Amino acid sequence: MALWGGRFTQAADQRFKQFNDSLRFDYRLAEQDIIGSVAWSKALVTVNVLTAEEQQQLEAALNTLLDEVRTDPVRILQSDAEDIHSWVESQLIEKVGALGKKLHTGRSRNDQVATDLKLWCKMQVEALLSATRQLQQALVATAEANQDAVMPGYTHLQRAQPVTFAHWCLAYVEMLARDESRLQDTLKRLDVSPLGCGALAGTAYAIDREQLAGWLGFASATRNSLDSVSDRDHVLELLSDAAIGMVHLSRFAEDLIFFNTGEAGFVELSDKVTSGSSLMPQKKNPDALELIRGKCGRVQGALTGMMMTLKGLPLAYNKDMQEDKEGLFDALDTWLDCLHMSVLVLEGIQVKRPRCQEAAEQGYANATELADYLVAKGVPFREAHHIVGEAVVEAIKQGVALEALALADLQKFSSVISDDVYPMLALQSCLQQRSAKGGVSPRQVALAIDAAKQRLDN
Repeated sequence: MALWGGRFTQAADQRFKQFNDSLRFDYRLAEQDIIGSVAWSKALVTVNVLTAEEQQQLEAALNTLLDEVRTDPVRILQSDAEDIHSWVESQLIEKVGALGKKLHTGRSRNDQVATDLKLWCKMQVEALLSATRQLQQALVATAEANQDAVMPGYTHLQRAQPVTFAHWCLAYVEMLARDESRLQDTLKRLDVSPLGCGALAGTAYAIDREQLAGWLGFASATRNSLDSVSDRDHVLELLSDAAIGMVHLSRFAEDLIFFNTGEAGFVELSDKVTSGSSLMPQKKNPDALELIRGKCGRVQGALTGMMMTLKGLPLAYNKDMQEDKEGLFDALDTWLDCLHMSVLVLEGIQVKRPRCQEAAEQGYANATELADYLVAKGVPFREAHHIVGEAVVEAIKQGVALEALALADLQKFSSVISDDVYPMLALQSCLQQRSAKGGVSPRQVALAIDAAKQRLDN
């Protein structure tokens, strides 16, 4: 039964009904719609629309319905109801008869759906915060186990300076910490209740909306009824959070896909997160990581789609806003799945230390150390930079590492170079020199691991 049939003399065309109905996706808001309805029934007692006895009867029936929904949520889809609000109301009327028809007094589907969606978003944010912390913890644990795994760092996908696998892990901890912070900020802004704003002009009943917000677990009630029913900033913010978070996960996946190649060979992925080829028996493909990378695009698309949906809408509610849910549900589900999958990838990863170190020792990654050595000897950096560039050309000609050049060869480029240069060019020395906060020195990495563990424990 539609909630708006009295104005119409003809039934809706079945094709329009299928086009218009939202139950196939907004059934996910069933719990929130029931919880909101319980709170609304309490508010109606305060304005003498319901007696205390009627409210208790409605609340009991709604709680029974809530239990039924939690046991079998998909059964909702067997109904031909227009949306989750009409489904809940029809189920309530079946249980308590005409009394169920009183519940919608003073309430609109406009403030109802806005409330339901915010309640769902709050629940989803908590799940995302938990998953984000779990991945940070997995990265910190992986870092702690691989503090001595030296590998090349890259710029422009060219070997640049040596880092450690632990330092690489901690870079993603920082990204995820920002994702966590964005979610927490979003939660603060969406934690306001629109219930009691009616269709657009507010409710005609003198309901205490702050009290109602408290019953629903919101921090406060919204301040303007027009804005309240048409506001979807929380949807945009969550989609933006998801889009940025998925960019981080996509970069994480791309790094590991590269590290896992035969050409790099820095890591080996677990059989649990890889698959084979239907033709080539030797293949072990990083499908979990490739899917994480691939799913990033659909989340970006959901954000762009919602931006375009909202950009031209006049106040207040418009049916276009029904388009907020499918993209949001899919984007947040995708982000959550990818966070969990990233944890699974890390659980079985093996870092191939000898190969990592071999690669770190190639590519003249210690060239900057030679420049710093010259600066310490009084050579201006710009001149030192040029000298080292010439020394690298000589090493390439000879087919040797920079530290393998004879002292006489090095002294061709600068007379200040002496035997004390060789300890400075050793791989461990390169790491030790980067001892400022945030650097790759073993001490700084250990401090960063401890700080991350302490933050996540708190």
